[in-house]
Amino acid sequence: MTIPIGLLRGPGANLLLSAAFVLCWSSGFIGAALDAGSASAVTVLMWRFLPLAVVLLCAAAVTGRAWRGLDARTLARQALIGVLSQSGYLLTVYYAIQLGVSSGATALIDGVQPLVAGALAGPLLGAYVSRSQWLGLALGAGGVVLVTLADADATGGTVVWWAYGIPFLGMLSLVAATFLQGRSRRTVSALVSMTVHCTVSAVVFTTLAVATGAAVPPAESSFWLATAWLVLLSTFGGYGLYWLILRRSGITRVNTLMFLMAPVTALWGAAAFGDHFGPQTAAGLAMGLAAVIVVQRGETRRAGGPERRPGPGAPSAPDACSDRGRPPAAPAPDDGRRGPAVAFSAPYGKTRGPRTASSGPGPSRNGTGGDPQPYGTRKPGK
Repeated sequence: MTIPIGLLRGPGANLLLSAAFVLCWSSGFIGAALDAGSASAVTVLMWRFLPLAVVLLCAAAVTGRAWRGLDARTLARQALIGVLSQSGYLLTVYYAIQLGVSSGATALIDGVQPLVAGALAGPLLGAYVSRSQWLGLALGAGGVVLVTLADADATGGTVVWWAYGIPFLGMLSLVAATFLQGRSRRTVSALVSMTVHCTVSAVVFTTLAVATGAAVPPAESSFWLATAWLVLLSTFGGYGLYWLILRRSGITRVNTLMFLMAPVTALWGAAAFGDHFGPQTAAGLAMGLAAVIVVQRGETRRAGGPERRPGPGAPSAPDACSDRGRPPAAPAPDDGRRGPAVAFSAPYGKTRGPRTASSGPGPSRNGTGGDPQPYGTRKPGK
């Protein structure tokens, strides 16, 4: 992203950037639906990731200093995080949409990921899980049930029932990547994490495409237009604006915008593809937004003060290949504070690893690409 931060000032500029970010990020789900009729999921993902991997590998060759001192174990961990947060997540999203699950329902199911991660942070990481987080999880789950039932009724039984479980598998893949990143001890640069994640995903999808005889892209121009849509809008537009807004307004603003993706995607899908959008769908999306508000207010009260904006340090970039608005799993920069509560982040393709009470201020640990979502707080001394 090449927009000079200093040239855009004022509330009007913030509103414009926020609107552009929400549209670009939501475009990932719409792009998946555009490609659904022209090629299989692995074909689309193979030809989306291959050019990205080539570009990032060339950039890594030019800036080789970022790779110095990295051992095989660190790279292997980053590769596994990339498989979980990108390959596993995106394959389930694309496959579910190709089976007939609406883009809005897929986005909302994926959107409860930070709430699920928050609930699991207690038993898995010994983090404090507040009552507001449990309430948010319950509200979010209720919203998912409403939207899923509405979507299933609208399809008239043409979508197999187990298709709605596929986005849940992708969500759980993101949760696993979140906790794996949370246990990472080594900080890597944004370029390293993105290059490893995208390259591994390109290998995974190319292998699957070749093995299933789906490596040859279709000749239709619509396929390449949809692929260009995904690369330019979803990747460069969505993630470039992600970092610009993060530096201007802080992580709280980004988190809030992330949870607008599901309703925007649902409305966009209804307008573009005729996806069902009735009162039940609207009620489910409203429950999802209410869940976010409950959790965000609880986090604000525990923080005990305004959030500091990220500094000019070297945070890891969000996953440059993920669609979700929620992604997939790049860490957000640490807020630089030490206190009794430390915020966690989750991927949509982008996560931040947890800081312990003794880790001190500084940039967050790099992780997978996507949208950071607070999911819990760690008690001091854990």
